Amino acid sequence: MVAADFNELLSINIEHAPLRLVDNALRIGNSRLTLDLLVEQYENGLSPEDLVRAYDSLDLADAHAAIAYYLRNRDKVRAYLHGRKREADTFKQAIEAKHIPLTRDELLARRSGMEIADAPPGK
Repeated sequence: MVAADFNELLSINIEHAPLRLVDNALRIGNSRLTLDLLVEQYENGLSPEDLVRAYDSLDLADAHAAIAYYLRNRDKVRAYLHGRKREADTFKQAIEAKHIPLTRDELLARRSGMEIADAPPGK
């Protein structure tokens, strides 16, 4: 093999992480799996192969590439994940502020009302 053929054989195709932004979340490849979940599952011991078995829309090469991106950019990814958690906490607080918790008696009264409404005619 001549040097030119060898260089061509080993030419490196630089690929970027298979991440895309959808609805304010980074998703892996063409799947709906978020980077958040991939990192969590990876940190809990799942391998790329385990992830592909668990999420059938995930491509094995994309799983490996996303994990490699995470390992090379832990600080950036952790900052992103921290921001996502803050955003989720803010959203949760806004929802909870709109909904006043019901007492047990109020829940039972609603349940009773639904049972009456769902009862067959004449009962």
